[in-house]
Amino acid sequence: QVQLVESGGGLVQPGGSLRLSCAASGIILRLNAMGWYRQAPGKQRELVARITSGDSTNYADSVKGRFTISRDNAKNTGFLQMNSLKPEDTAVYYCYVVGYGSTYWGQGTQVTVSS
Repeated sequence: QVQLVESGGGLVQPGGSLRLSCAASGIILRLNAMGWYRQAPGKQRELVARITSGDSTNYADSVKGRFTISRDNAKNTGFLQMNSLKPEDTAVYYCYVVGYGSTYWGQGTQVTVSS
């Protein structure tokens, strides 16, 4: 059974930083593609960042230069480091992994950027 458990969201002031974590069980992250989506109220879900099994990364234009996706293979955990946060980054963030012919999702974690 594949399970993804997210943590690290919260309230932060504009310009601040947060690091989201996505701890995986039942699947080996380094062998599969994984990434992060976000969804703000009233908006479509948006792909934020992804990393392939070959460590290639892609980012949404809106977060390039501010967000970094990574993995800790020993801990089987993915991360999204978010710097220089803006109010428009406010959303629920979901991690996902593609494997065994399916896409698996975390439960989501709220990120709120506000003064």
